[in-house]
Amino acid sequence: MYPYIDIGPVHLGTFGLLLWLAAVVATVVLHRNFVRNGVEADALNVVALVVIAGVVGAKLWHELQDPATLRMAMARIAAPGWKHPLDVVIGFLHWFQAGFAWFGGMLAGILTLMWMGRSAHFRSGSEGTVGRRVGALRMLDLAAPAAAIGYGVGRIGCLLSGDGDYGIKTTLPWGVHMRADALVPTTDLVQPTPVYELLYSLALAWWLWRRAKSRPPVSVITGEYLVLSGVGRFLVEFVRINPRLYWGMSNAQVAALGSVLAGAALIVVARMQNVQWDPALAEDSVV
Repeated sequence: MYPYIDIGPVHLGTFGLLLWLAAVVATVVLHRNFVRNGVEADALNVVALVVIAGVVGAKLWHELQDPATLRMAMARIAAPGWKHPLDVVIGFLHWFQAGFAWFGGMLAGILTLMWMGRSAHFRSGSEGTVGRRVGALRMLDLAAPAAAIGYGVGRIGCLLSGDGDYGIKTTLPWGVHMRADALVPTTDLVQPTPVYELLYSLALAWWLWRRAKSRPPVSVITGEYLVLSGVGRFLVEFVRINPRLYWGMSNAQVAALGSVLAGAALIVVARMQNVQWDPALAEDSVV
């Protein structure tokens, strides 16, 4: 595809560009959700921290699945030594261009959101006073639509950079091939699986945004996000090139099943506890 684009003298990596675009779109959606629910928090700060945590978490999860490859990569990066620190930095940034695991990014993002939710507050009715704390679980509900759409946009960066996230060979008219300058090139026509992920992510974001209007109990929205995003990723994996390791499933499919089960359990518990989403109807913020 197009791992780099040139705008005048500027040489830009498309993965980083789409990651930036995903963060912008997620910030807009999260800000609108904050305004709709009367939350006093900076959506840009929230998204920035979640993106950083998510990228680092996704990279670590991917690399820790193969420690030997990680050690070799670190050895190559450090090879120039301290006499050539710029080469070391460039090597590290190049290593960070590809090789991410969806589950690691989601887990790191969830933990970051929960931490930030403990310091966010709802708008107070009295000037000069602080409203009720949003709490970790409500923050996850608030961020779910933004997370869905941000993930989908970001996956297009994977497609454009040709980092190996594409699918199996195909004869379908929308098949794509990866040019020689792609991170993982191929001359075969392959399934553009990131496009499928974008489509189901947009549908999921729309669904979660609509569902939130009915104010289900706290954590139901988060549970639905985990279930539906897990189902989507599980199905897409059938046409991806990831190796099958467990019972004919890829690592991502095992993680997706874990997401579905965790989300289903969360929905059941949330409906049993029936904690009201509106802080005015609850005793206090959740967690």
